[in-house]
Amino acid sequence: MTLFDLSGEIAFVTGAGSGIGQAIAVGLAQAGADVAGFDRPGSAGLPETVARIEALGRRALAIEGDVTRAGDIDTAMAKVEAGLGTLSLAVNAAGIANATAAEEMPEEQWRHMLDVNLTGLFLSAQAEGRAMLKAGRGSIVNIASMSGSIVNRGLLQAHYNTSKAGVIHLTKSLAMEWATRGVRVNAISPGYTLTPMNLRPEVAEQRKIFEETTPMARMAGVDEMVGPAVFLSSRAASFVTGIDLIVDGGFVCW
Repeated sequence: MTLFDLSGEIAFVTGAGSGIGQAIAVGLAQAGADVAGFDRPGSAGLPETVARIEALGRRALAIEGDVTRAGDIDTAMAKVEAGLGTLSLAVNAAGIANATAAEEMPEEQWRHMLDVNLTGLFLSAQAEGRAMLKAGRGSIVNIASMSGSIVNRGLLQAHYNTSKAGVIHLTKSLAMEWATRGVRVNAISPGYTLTPMNLRPEVAEQRKIFEETTPMARMAGVDEMVGPAVFLSSRAASFVTGIDLIVDGGFVCW
């Protein structure tokens, strides 16, 4: 359907070297967009992302940098403009996760989580928004988490939950600031997903719990975040802004 066609769009995806970010970067290209992928220096998966996009006949860029450094994001925006054209789509998927009991958590661990997951996303969206506002059109999709709406049983991650709750409200705030200026901002909140972090052997037993406590009795594949991202990025969602689209197999219903 042409409503979901992203041909002619120029996309920028953070965290594009692995997991959900990589799947969405490739998915946007499958829908017709040219895509710049952004990830940390030395990301082993970023060249693979670019190769997969180019194999689809789309143009691609690999850009390295740190989302917590505004200068890196500004440089990335300039490279997108020079290498692909005017930015019209962005997906902010860069993020980290770890666990520590709140009463034992070092201040540095708290700060680093918020710096990457929330401040880094703000700096990314800010730079993307500036480019899109100049053009008068665009869509930004932020990857939050169902952990921004609920507290996961058995997971000691007050810092992670807080960062993702912030992403959801930041998304709504930006959406309202830019609603009349042609730029839509939405969030996707995945449930338990088979990212590289959750595929490690040491979390095999925890994965069983994730599956058992999800109504659909399984975890999501990273490719199951592609459809929601394409939808929110496309003309099919032209009147959709400020939403948090929860993609969790029904988890938050229980």
